Amino acid sequence: MARKIVEIASDRKAEDIVMLDITKVSIIADYFVICSGTGDRHVKAIAREIDDKLREEVDVKPLNVEGITEGTWVLMDYGSVLVHIFAPATREFYRLEQLWAGAQPVLVVQ
Repeated sequence: MARKIVEIASDRKAEDIVMLDITKVSIIADYFVICSGTGDRHVKAIAREIDDKLREEVDVKPLNVEGITEGTWVLMDYGSVLVHIFAPATREFYRLEQLWAGAQPVLVVQ
């Protein structure tokens, strides 16, 4: 599912997409998918596209979605995959890739 999410985000023109295998550093999920939109509208559009496509194509709904109203950081919980979609300044501020530096990068799409 994480690869499918990366594909959808890429198709929606998300930037700096990173998929991290976090199984060795956390029990909260297996993968993080982290990406950026160009602004709040783009962040929301990426999140909606991921939600729509996963519902249509693989019949999967998120367990929870946070931040869709603001659009600066959307967190989508798919159980084994957590999706973080950031506006650029918010991503720079939180630096999740550095916070989870012990995680194994699986895929990076620039």
